[in-house]
Amino acid sequence: MKSLDHQPVTNVDQDKILIVDDDPSLLRLLGIRLSAAGYLVESAANAKMALGMLKSFHPQLVISDLRMEGMDGMALFEQIRQQSPNVPVIIMTAHGTIPDAINATKQGVFSFLTKPFESQQLLETVAQAIRLQPSNSSSKDKEAIWREKIISRSAIMESLLQQTKQVATSDFSLLIHSESGTGKELLAQAIHQASHRSDKPFTAINCAAIPEQLLESELFGHVKGAFTGADKSYQGLFQASDGGTLFLDEIGDMPMGFQVKLLRALQEKEVRPVGSTQAVKVDVRIISATHKNLQEAIKEKTFREDLYYRLNVVELELPPLIERREDIPLLAQHFLNYSSQQTSLDINGFSQEAMEILIAAPWPGNIRQLQNVVEQSVALSRESIIVASLVKNALRDESSSLPSFQQAKDEFERDYLAKLLKLTAGNVSQAAKIAQRNRTEFYKLLNRHHLSAEAFRTAE
Repeated sequence: MKSLDHQPVTNVDQDKILIVDDDPSLLRLLGIRLSAAGYLVESAANAKMALGMLKSFHPQLVISDLRMEGMDGMALFEQIRQQSPNVPVIIMTAHGTIPDAINATKQGVFSFLTKPFESQQLLETVAQAIRLQPSNSSSKDKEAIWREKIISRSAIMESLLQQTKQVATSDFSLLIHSESGTGKELLAQAIHQASHRSDKPFTAINCAAIPEQLLESELFGHVKGAFTGADKSYQGLFQASDGGTLFLDEIGDMPMGFQVKLLRALQEKEVRPVGSTQAVKVDVRIISATHKNLQEAIKEKTFREDLYYRLNVVELELPPLIERREDIPLLAQHFLNYSSQQTSLDINGFSQEAMEILIAAPWPGNIRQLQNVVEQSVALSRESIIVASLVKNALRDESSSLPSFQQAKDEFERDYLAKLLKLTAGNVSQAAKIAQRNRTEFYKLLNRHHLSAEAFRTAE
């Protein structure tokens, strides 16, 4: 346990815990147990000292005694909730009763431990509290502004974002492939922000939402009188995005008849407005997205192969929510904060059981479905926290749905590869030998699932 006389030198990878108790022997014992488990621990002998330390220590969890002289544990919890609403609090007491525990958890306390408790019980509760809570870091690196709208702390997303940053600075056409509701447009916006075009327009269009007869006019523009109702000239999104980025969502649903016109515009870097005899030069970076398998669409003659290769210079695979479950607490809290502000409701967080249900749900609708579930739960909540029954009701029978065969297959492969890398401490040759695959094929599997062997070497 670190001394209170100076600011500790912290390891950024360690989770930090603040323990508060007026019993010096218990403080020392808890500090030893938690430090041995790998946590960075600070201690405070009373609630006022703890509030002062919160300003500099920024813990991921606070463990406090209930009965203390002066400010008690519940009063401390209320102060913490005002200062740092996302920091979970565990309350300890030798005087615990069932009504006390129920009252504390209803007010938003993460858990209630009655002394004496077993070390294993403490460590399990601590691990669960930290796992179920969003990150509390408020610092923003200037280099990360481009991705600030993408809420994530998962390894698979970090790997994707590193790849994204690398290709964002070029002018290559990019294709984002993912299921619906995963945030394709947010990723496209992040790419634009990281590019040299960031001070120019970013424009998005859903190709599936516009009838074929209007798509050409919407993208290329038209001149006055070009067709019935064209009472004035219209610039079109290519010209409106000149110098910037044009995002073509659901490109796989673009009508075949228009695909050849789009291909010509991309090849010639010019568009001809409907009804005009003059072409207009445009400088636009194209990012497209689809949930469809375009290679299958090419075989089925519903998507042009030449257009596919023009759009897909680099392909980015945006994972579904079930492949980044560690992001669910972050996303859920973000949607909760936004919904609470919109409705002026004083709702601060989720009960432990509610968050566990959110993390375990199958999420066929991905992030869009998660946002809907949180918003519905907020609208119906009568407590200061979202309880499990509200989440269950919002999920309805979707919580019992099975994943698709491909989702189940991908999840098995990812877990299997991770276990091999962990077993071999990141030794790819050894892992490939156990899997009975050659190194080249094994590396392709790792890349497909955004797994880095190096991460498993440094983790030891």
